[in-house]
Amino acid sequence: MDAGNAKPFGSNGADTAPVLQSNSGRAANLRLAANDDDMTNIVKQIKSSKSPGSIFSRLLHKAVVNYGAAWCRVCSQILPAFVRFVDEFPKLSFVYADIDECPETTQHVRYTPTFHFYRDGERVDEMFGAGEERLRDRLWLHS
Repeated sequence: MDAGNAKPFGSNGADTAPVLQSNSGRAANLRLAANDDDMTNIVKQIKSSKSPGSIFSRLLHKAVVNYGAAWCRVCSQILPAFVRFVDEFPKLSFVYADIDECPETTQHVRYTPTFHFYRDGERVDEMFGAGEERLRDRLWLHS
């Protein structure tokens, strides 16, 4: 599988990229969009997941994208929980995009953190702000 340039958490990407790894090693389910090209490729893969026979249809059938920023205190507080949820919700694909690293593809984001939930290539839900229990409930709903 060609995942483009998107790097799973735990790999050494851009200097400002968080270096995180899920406990189970499911790094393929947790991806970091290090720049606009990465984010564009990830969004294309998510949107193509509705096509039957798509390589990514199983992997990105259901996805959640966390739009955050390194300077955002609330984003930093929810990020460890976001990474832990990879193990709790193995049927979801998790993506983190820093709005400063991906300015062109995240210009629609007005609040950090913002979570977008996708199913079959379509965005079906959005959540603003943090809260571990709120996020867990929303992930459960979409898993």
